[in-house]
Amino acid sequence: MDVPASLPADVPADVIGAEQHALLLAGDEQAWFQLIQEHEGRMYGYLYRLEGNSENALDLTQEVFYRAWRSFGTFQPGQRFLPWLYAVARNTQIESHRRKQHARFSLDQAQEEIGFEVPSEARTPVQAAESSDAQDRVQRALMQLPEDYREAVVLRFMEDLPYEEIAQLQGVALGTAKSRVYRAKEQLAELLAGQVN
Repeated sequence: MDVPASLPADVPADVIGAEQHALLLAGDEQAWFQLIQEHEGRMYGYLYRLEGNSENALDLTQEVFYRAWRSFGTFQPGQRFLPWLYAVARNTQIESHRRKQHARFSLDQAQEEIGFEVPSEARTPVQAAESSDAQDRVQRALMQLPEDYREAVVLRFMEDLPYEEIAQLQGVALGTAKSRVYRAKEQLAELLAGQVN
């Protein structure tokens, strides 16, 4: 039976069909390269927002894709890849913290875009500095949230995941996921209001 070259329009873009699954399971380098290219930016952004440190986020991103490659046999064809990859990333980040005992954080190293508007070349230096300062303030506020709240709000508003997937990733009830996002938003607003000069 032939597998269609492309999935129907109503199927999410991250669903891995049988043909692609077989290539990935066989370790096809081109298939893995393409998959990594499609998702590494998103994984880096997710991990950066949780870590607050670009070096740690880069290291963890590499580790996530290595672990995904090693454990791909557990992934079922026809399923969405991103929720599975987020679970791998979450477990990798948690294990990393267990190994290190605590996370390092340096604003000097936090120069990557964190999910808000990126300064364009057309902006004046003052506008670019103000935008960079706003991003730094948001990242500092994120780092002050409890880890579960920080992850929930990052997944919801920066990674655009539905509440159902957040609940599944965090291993909690749907209502708990919604509550975490709501409380995280309230705490973020208070923290950001406290940072205004």
